[in-house]
Amino acid sequence: MKTHPAIRKPDQTGSALMLVMIMSAVALAILAGVMTWSASSARLTHRSIQYTRSTAAAEAATEKVISQITQDFLSGGQSEVVNHLNTYRTMVPTPSDSSYWNTWVFDDGNGNLNQTFVQAPTSTNYLVLDSTYAGLQGYVSAFTVVSHARDTASIQDVNAGVLQQLQLTGIPIFQFYLFSSGNMEISCGQPFVGTGRVFSDGHLYIEPDASMTFESSVSAVLDVLYQRDTVDGDTRGTPAGLPAVFTQPNQPVFPVPALTLPIGTAFSPTAIREIIEPTPSGEDSSLPISKLRYNNRCDMVLTVSNSGVSATSGAFNNFLIKIPTNELALFVSTNNNFWDGRESKTVQPIDIDIGNFTTWSQTSSNVLIAALGRIPNSIYVVDARTSPTLPDANLGAVRVFHGTNLPPNGLTVATGRPLYVWGDYNELNSANLGTSDTSATRPASLVADAITILSDAWLDQNQQTASLNGAAATTVNAALLTGVVETTQGQYSGGMENFPRFLESWGPIIFTYNGSMMKMFPSFYATNVWEGINYANHYYDPPARNWTYDTNFDNPTKLPPLTPSFQSVKRRQWVTVAPNVNVAPATP
Repeated sequence: MKTHPAIRKPDQTGSALMLVMIMSAVALAILAGVMTWSASSARLTHRSIQYTRSTAAAEAATEKVISQITQDFLSGGQSEVVNHLNTYRTMVPTPSDSSYWNTWVFDDGNGNLNQTFVQAPTSTNYLVLDSTYAGLQGYVSAFTVVSHARDTASIQDVNAGVLQQLQLTGIPIFQFYLFSSGNMEISCGQPFVGTGRVFSDGHLYIEPDASMTFESSVSAVLDVLYQRDTVDGDTRGTPAGLPAVFTQPNQPVFPVPALTLPIGTAFSPTAIREIIEPTPSGEDSSLPISKLRYNNRCDMVLTVSNSGVSATSGAFNNFLIKIPTNELALFVSTNNNFWDGRESKTVQPIDIDIGNFTTWSQTSSNVLIAALGRIPNSIYVVDARTSPTLPDANLGAVRVFHGTNLPPNGLTVATGRPLYVWGDYNELNSANLGTSDTSATRPASLVADAITILSDAWLDQNQQTASLNGAAATTVNAALLTGVVETTQGQYSGGMENFPRFLESWGPIIFTYNGSMMKMFPSFYATNVWEGINYANHYYDPPARNWTYDTNFDNPTKLPPLTPSFQSVKRRQWVTVAPNVNVAPATP
């Protein structure tokens, strides 16, 4: 059998070669595409990574500025921030912070290298706050910080920008019914109603011996404990059947951020006390604490020394205007004294007749009106008297009386000494005495080492006797910023239910109070401990309390003169921005 080999024709061989070439071309094209895609993808990935790095670097630059703004605001207020705007604008991460920043370049979006864009607000708005401080109102300013960053060592020059907005808020302190700069204690022996906000910058101890009701928000920086502070040896908890009642939808809130004053140092009760002290000789007036001292903020500074009584205008014009001595005699006297049973000392008061001061403050002869452009509304009192009995055996103090009629724009009386309020205070309409109607009052605050209420029935000569003088119904309408003697081993502080001090036998007699009570620092002069009716040193019987938060203080035009503000910082916006841009994109 013969076999015949297959013989391909030339056209078939050419077709096979063509097919191989086409397939090879397609494969090469695919390979080139894959390689191109891979290279492009790698570039995009690298660019994405570099953009992320640049964004993080720009954020780091804004954080550096924001950190300094926050520190300055909390310690010195908004004026401290405004004074340092140019400093913030030169702040960027540098190799001195970390060697990581050796190859980075920053700009402010305006082409200025190694600068950060910082924009201050053109106005401050008084707004209702949200979040932690919901319901409170404050002076709100929004500062904008922008930085752009790129790494010069990167293969791809990728610039990224970050904008952050910071909300700086000043919260007037007299929006609280009860406030404590440290621990707060409430252990009432009589029914107690909290009609306004309660805030403790430490622990809040609630231990009712009678019914206790809170009608507004209750907050604490640390916690809320239903017991007494056990440091005094009292380990009682809340008695059965006497729980505290919260009429708000929610229970007390804790922990919450602390509220602080811009005093320029670490915020503590002891440090805060400096705001009521006379200004030390040579103190730099630009210091935050100097700006907050009542001595430097009041319209008039009244000084009593061994040589007599004098007064000048305040720091607003370097204390240059002197008040004529014969005019001071119309409302200031120093020839009285009385016994303080709690302190076991004779008090030598600087007596200020508020009614006569109000009349004088509006007379054409008042030399302060022209300098201020208005009627004076604040007095700071310096007790510079020295003697063998002051301040040890006897007690130097300030006393205000005849205080139903205040100047038209209100009045703040401040001193570093103890202060006594004698009789009804700040009520033009006698029909409102004993009520929570404050429609006829004027903005008022009393600021001192300690504040003691002397009723309408008080008589100086009746106190150092075996039986206590009987009190009469009395009304005080004013914010109180003052000190206490804290709970110590074996000794209760008296709690917020005894925050205003008393010296008479009140029994069922009612003390009506409308205002805001700020427990800010330890008392330095009036330092004897609180002792109730079951104690050996029985110096008073507590009044029936008719106490209410004054809702006038929710209106910024009705806040007391020179009301300080707590400082709060809140971040409002974080966005990325395109190169050479220093404003946020419009909100859709």
